Amino acid sequence: MVTRRGTEAAVLVPVQEWRRMQSATRPSLKQLLLSDQARTDMSLPPRGQAKRRSVKPLL
Repeated sequence: MVTRRGTEAAVLVPVQEWRRMQSATRPSLKQLLLSDQARTDMSLPPRGQAKRRSVKPLL
């Protein structure tokens, strides 16, 4: 345990343990692309509803 001014700030772990922890918590790109949840979380506005400003023609 590493402290900064008396409060816990960081933890030192062996590299192999860190890599194991990282691979266990982060999904792979394949898992993200194949998951149904990732596709339903994104909300898109309806198309063709954008308001545009009027532009005067060039003289």
